[in-house]
Amino acid sequence: MKKLSFIAMLFLAGWSIQSCNDGNQDSIGSANESNEVKRDSSSNISADNSAINSGAGTVSEEDTKFSVNAASGGLMEVQAAELASQKAQNPKVKQYAATLVKDHTQSNEELKSLAASRNITLPVTPGEEHQKNLDKLAEKSGKEFDKEYIEHMISDHKEDIHAFE
Repeated sequence: MKKLSFIAMLFLAGWSIQSCNDGNQDSIGSANESNEVKRDSSSNISADNSAINSGAGTVSEEDTKFSVNAASGGLMEVQAAELASQKAQNPKVKQYAATLVKDHTQSNEELKSLAASRNITLPVTPGEEHQKNLDKLAEKSGKEFDKEYIEHMISDHKEDIHAFE
């Protein structure tokens, strides 16, 4: 009976999160909400449940939020690099963007795999703040685009280094 209640609760939680995600809710907020529901649900299940014994229910809130934010940032960096591949004028900026697409796509896949093994829901699109940065960048062109893109990548990577430390 507990398993049936748990499955019903997960279904309803997933449905409610999906129905709320009509563009009004940030993808980071949706992922964090989903992870919170999973944590709350796993804490209500007895210790002999296989989800808890497998380690899926042992990820901290801090770790899930870090993973969600890292995923959003990784998605933004790939999308910004793809934009730079199209809009950049300087060949070195285009080359840098191509490297970022390759490296961050691989990193994003590794994070997805790790998150799946820990039952962490990740956003599938960049969060609101990351999307604003993309939109701002998309408005630029020419040398102004190149300068803004490189400055943004330097700033973003410094923030990433700090967060990962």
